[in-house]
Amino acid sequence: MRLIGLAVILTLSLTFAPLVGVAQQTRSVPRIGILDTASLNAASPDAASPCRKALDSSFRQLGYVPGQNIILEYRSSGGQFERQRQLAVELVQQPVDVIIAGPNNAISAAREATSRVPIVMAFSNNPVDRGFVQHLARPGGNITGLSIDPAPETSPGKQLSLLKELIPSLSRVAVISSTGPTSGNYIRGAERLAGDLGIAVQLIRIDSVEGFEAAFTAAQRNRAEAAYLLPLALAFIHRQKVADLAMKYRMPTIYFVRDFVDVGGLMSYGVTLAELCRRLPSYVDKILKGAKPADLPVELPTKLELVINLKTAKALGLTIPQTILLQADQVIE
Repeated sequence: MRLIGLAVILTLSLTFAPLVGVAQQTRSVPRIGILDTASLNAASPDAASPCRKALDSSFRQLGYVPGQNIILEYRSSGGQFERQRQLAVELVQQPVDVIIAGPNNAISAAREATSRVPIVMAFSNNPVDRGFVQHLARPGGNITGLSIDPAPETSPGKQLSLLKELIPSLSRVAVISSTGPTSGNYIRGAERLAGDLGIAVQLIRIDSVEGFEAAFTAAQRNRAEAAYLLPLALAFIHRQKVADLAMKYRMPTIYFVRDFVDVGGLMSYGVTLAELCRRLPSYVDKILKGAKPADLPVELPTKLELVINLKTAKALGLTIPQTILLQADQVIE
């Protein structure tokens, strides 16, 4: 009987040992939750997203092959905050080892969902004022990552300077912002530079998709000659609508990323989102190797790009000065 019992135990051990090994191996593969970030610069959250391509490519360069030795869990809410909250909780419960989240609303949702899982910010702005991190150099807590706020040496007021260069007689600009605290540093910077340029600033705050048409209507009614759209997730999601409205109201507008120019906007000066996406996996890699988010400094962009749409300029009856064309990183004809 004893021999039979030993034989049964040995057989069961041999049968289940590979399964246990597979389970352990599966658990050892890091799982990364990606909340909204990958779908931000694509019409839909699919593999064609420039951000998703950049993420996959950068992970591979670091030795991670998606689907093999790392699992990337993409979640897109379409910009709906309540849905972002649900998805963030879902990722935490799965569980994931790290969450990449952006822009600010997605970061807020991830922060509400966990104080334990490391969060890597993508496309955040004003992360200190929003309370995501304590300091840029030493974030503290479980959040670190990237900000789209320009470093001081990159002249945050460059957008207004470009508008003044484009329209020398410019005297009034509509600055379109969110209703929250996110754009505070941009507004202060714009108001300071506007005074130096002899430009009056009309601040228009919006909090809904319907607010965009109301913003352009108000700008036109108050005789603004151009508009400056501050970083605003809602605008990014509805960038085609915003670009179309700027054309409808014949309002020369400068945007914070080139994605607006790609869909018919006039001009942009700001970060390249795909480039920021390429930098995100390095944070994940450091965290997976034991680094704490609290000790990883938040990075600011040191290079901003100027993109101009000549077709849109022509439709608005504008001639882009050679001085601006020479500064452009790309001109769309």
